[in-house]
Amino acid sequence: MTLAPQKGHGFVLGKFMPPHQGHVALCEFARAYCENLTILVCSLEGDPIPGHLRYAWMSQMFPTCQVKWCTEDLPQLPEDHPDFWAIWSDVVSRYAGEVEFIFTGEPYGRKLAEAVNAVFVPLDRNGGWNPVSATAVRANPFGHWDDIPGIVRPYYVGRVCIVGPESTGKTHLANALAASFNTICVPEYGRLYTETFGLDLDDQDLLRIAHGQWASAAAAKVQANRIQIEDTDPVLTAVWAEMLLGSVPPQLTRFSELADLYVLCDVDVPWVNDGTRYFPGAQDRQRFGGLCERALRSRRAHFVVANGGWEERQRIAEAAIRQTFPGLGRGKGTN
Repeated sequence: MTLAPQKGHGFVLGKFMPPHQGHVALCEFARAYCENLTILVCSLEGDPIPGHLRYAWMSQMFPTCQVKWCTEDLPQLPEDHPDFWAIWSDVVSRYAGEVEFIFTGEPYGRKLAEAVNAVFVPLDRNGGWNPVSATAVRANPFGHWDDIPGIVRPYYVGRVCIVGPESTGKTHLANALAASFNTICVPEYGRLYTETFGLDLDDQDLLRIAHGQWASAAAAKVQANRIQIEDTDPVLTAVWAEMLLGSVPPQLTRFSELADLYVLCDVDVPWVNDGTRYFPGAQDRQRFGGLCERALRSRRAHFVVANGGWEERQRIAEAAIRQTFPGLGRGKGTN
């Protein structure tokens, strides 16, 4: 005989800042225990993670539940207000209506259940469930990567972008770094675009390339392991506009979000014509490199210059990555 869920309405309360596997276990337990479940996401202005993101994450993870969002400035501890339990009883009533069950792994659950005349259903966080805290996850998300649900991980993914003039080993380096850190490499969209449509580019072509590069990076975050390596980004597309057109179209300035780290490849390697290259001359290459550095400095981007042979470039880049992301680990085995 299969047991059916208890008749009645359950309630789960939390900040979910961020949601972690312990929260998931609690909500799954509650959803299996009773017929209907309301999950209330509480947020305050100035929280480390915006409330609208947490509400969206919980809504997507629990589409069959009633996920509500409370942004009211409420007392957080019983000692904060003499009517603490009456205030929270009112919150439960307004957001969930009448509830029969209160679910939590925290001690406050029993008192809240009494305040709303419901049954307290405790969950032992140390009895096989994940006991990690949201505070610990925020402090070291890479160290708690397995505790973060897949839908939340893109929020924490670090971005490492490889930039520089053409034929400076950007793609080679990007692929090598992705392999070293066991993560995904976002390919250069401009290469695909020019191989498809040719090398004669105008401002609209460059804008489409920038959009394609940005969309590729956004899509890759769901597969990334802590960080993702990007073979160029819209910052470099703007430099290409200056090299090819003599000026940067205003539309390209809308891409304002920077990577966490840029690796600028120097021109101290031979130029190789692979069929999609434009500027073989030493003077053009030097100018291209200077424009790249100027673009990074004018945007106050965090960057390091990678020069020398291929192994030296990778060593410089890996050292900068580990310094930028101290909780990442040391290359292979970071999954």
